[in-house]
Amino acid sequence: MSLKRKNEIPVDVYIPFVETLFRDGLTLSIGFFAQTLLVMLVYWKTRDPTYIAVAVGLLTVAFLRLRNIRKYRNAPSPRNWAEARRRENDYILYGSMHGFMLGAFCFAGIYLAHDNYAEIAAVCVTLASATSIAGRNYGSPRMVVIFIMTMTWPISLGFILRGDVYHVILGLMSAPFLFAIKRFADLVREVLFTALSEEKKANRIAQRFNRALNTMSHGLVMLGPDGRVAVANAEAAHLMSLKSADALLGRSIHGLLMRGVAGGMLAPKDCRYIEAQLTRALREGRDRKVLVSLANGQHYEFSAREGSQELGVITFEDVTARVEAEDKIRFMARYDSLTGLPNRAYFHELIGEAMASGDLERLCGLAVLDLDDFKSVNDTLGHPVGDGLIYAVAERLAAVAGPGITVSRFGGDEFMIFFDRVEDESHLIGQLDEIFVDLQGEVDVAGHGLRIQASGGAVLSRVKDTDVDAMIVKADLALYKAKELGKNTWRLFEASMDAAFRNRQLMKADLRAAVESKGLRVVYQPIVSMSTMRIASCEALCRWDHPDLGPISPGIFIPLAEEMGIISEISTFVLHAACTECAKWPVQTSVSVNLSAKDFRNRDVVQKVGDALASSGLVAGRLEIEVTETALLDDKSLTRQYIEELKRLGVRIALDDFGTGYSSLSYLHKLPLDKIKIDRSFLMDVTQNRRSLELLKGIVNLSRPLGLSVTVEGVETFEQLKILSSQVKPDLVQGFLFGSALSASGIETMSSTVWPFAKDIKTVRRAGRH
Repeated sequence: MSLKRKNEIPVDVYIPFVETLFRDGLTLSIGFFAQTLLVMLVYWKTRDPTYIAVAVGLLTVAFLRLRNIRKYRNAPSPRNWAEARRRENDYILYGSMHGFMLGAFCFAGIYLAHDNYAEIAAVCVTLASATSIAGRNYGSPRMVVIFIMTMTWPISLGFILRGDVYHVILGLMSAPFLFAIKRFADLVREVLFTALSEEKKANRIAQRFNRALNTMSHGLVMLGPDGRVAVANAEAAHLMSLKSADALLGRSIHGLLMRGVAGGMLAPKDCRYIEAQLTRALREGRDRKVLVSLANGQHYEFSAREGSQELGVITFEDVTARVEAEDKIRFMARYDSLTGLPNRAYFHELIGEAMASGDLERLCGLAVLDLDDFKSVNDTLGHPVGDGLIYAVAERLAAVAGPGITVSRFGGDEFMIFFDRVEDESHLIGQLDEIFVDLQGEVDVAGHGLRIQASGGAVLSRVKDTDVDAMIVKADLALYKAKELGKNTWRLFEASMDAAFRNRQLMKADLRAAVESKGLRVVYQPIVSMSTMRIASCEALCRWDHPDLGPISPGIFIPLAEEMGIISEISTFVLHAACTECAKWPVQTSVSVNLSAKDFRNRDVVQKVGDALASSGLVAGRLEIEVTETALLDDKSLTRQYIEELKRLGVRIALDDFGTGYSSLSYLHKLPLDKIKIDRSFLMDVTQNRRSLELLKGIVNLSRPLGLSVTVEGVETFEQLKILSSQVKPDLVQGFLFGSALSASGIETMSSTVWPFAKDIKTVRRAGRH
């Protein structure tokens, strides 16, 4: 590396160089004394007054130079480059005067005195002083050059002025001497500059390492080849409850861990285990982590790894917050946040582990419980009250949990109970009966008195013959059966339930295929005018002829379609078929199509009706859309909007099954209806029950002033028809008395036919008027 010029030297290096110029005043004093003494000896021998002048000059320069050195030696370090430069200039001023006086002594001794002793003394002074040029003045390259010039040039000049060739050659030989001294001074300066730079660099690295080491969130110790702590940081001392990191130095792993044992934070067996793991990791050169739980609830994690140069590294930290967070996350992943019971996934895991262990010949049971009509609680009282009811049920079920019984909230209002060891069927039945009895009763939730009512399904199986998923499926099947039987009870799984479920699934697949392939058909039930006893309209009904099972009742496949979510596709099929066929019938005959509640949850219902009318060419006034109360309950305002849009198309609207809902009367003035259809339940005992008759008459009399026509459904006997004709007087009647549902061609054929009992009805009317 070449030596940098001074103006390239960093200020933090230049300042120490300048400070070295003022360090050693003692040797300089000795030098001044020796030089002055030598000058006086030469004067004593030669009696030349020139040397008296040189001695006085040396003493004067000594006083000035030593005072200058003492001044700066005790002063604070220079604060900047300019201040250091001023000090160097002061040093050069007095140093130049010193060099000039020594040069004058040499010139006088070699050229003026013509004395051998003076000449030898001058050369000795030069040689003695030259040895200190590089060592004392390397901090100032200018001073080195000035000293060489002022001390060696007078010698060279004295030898050259002697005139003879030998002295001239000797004088010229001072040039290599000058170069050697200059080169040596540069070399010293370069070496010291490098050393100082590296020292500062090392100090900076050490400071950074120390800062990094002591700002770590981990405790860290480094072990020497002897297994004792060679390096430690502040966090390690803090975690070990020591005042400083130095207190850790020299301790072994065993000694560090025994502090925890002595403080009661660590059990001796844990101490031995941790020491063995860490020592093994250091010996084998593999990373290893050990998590330790202390007696005060804290958790420390130790990590060990092999370092370089036989130094092992051990880090440790307080991971209490992390462990607690992981425990919380683990709890949240495994337990239901509302009830604190195991959730579906963790229940499945627990039961799977329980069934995999122990006697595989033992019996176990699983029960699923579902709250009856829970949706109505959420809809009427709000979800917070619903959550409160769930929590109350969970509390009662949690009371039965214990060894061999696991309770879980599976989701929503569904709970699971697993019985690990069941003696026999009667044992399981007894346990579930007791649970259901304890579950019943009223609870107070936010001021609401709610009665707990649940349905359940259970299955009993031998462990080796089943698994968790199979038991859940069978328990669910038993639950469905319990709900079919009226709820608020539980059923034990039977093989017939599985067969029924499989048949139901097969029927669903067949129904979907029939809908997709348009394998359904539409028939039409006549709606007869009371005044003419002719077909005025007809209701389009869907029929399904199964290829293997024959005709399937609408009471079976319509609920299936609703469950599968394909009821709207069936409605669309019936709507298009009915409009297409009605367009072929005489103009006085209209058609009625019942749309489902799901149809009215979608704005497409208006577009669907419009498309059916457009594709068939049917006049809108000949189409009647029947709306059920279920559709109105879902969203009254939205359903009203759709009905009004359908009315603008020209379609007529009928309210089907009137009288079966709790608020049917309110629809008569809120909705733009054209007709009401009175449910068959009002007609069943009309011939024997006067109250039923009066109710029918009241409905008709209420509807007429509102501009609504009335259809009575379920007419099956002539006696019913006579009473309707003479006393109730509806506009239209419908029922099996007029025959079963007909094909489209049958309706077209009979559209002008008068029923044979029309004359009898006219006679009844005339008798009623008289």
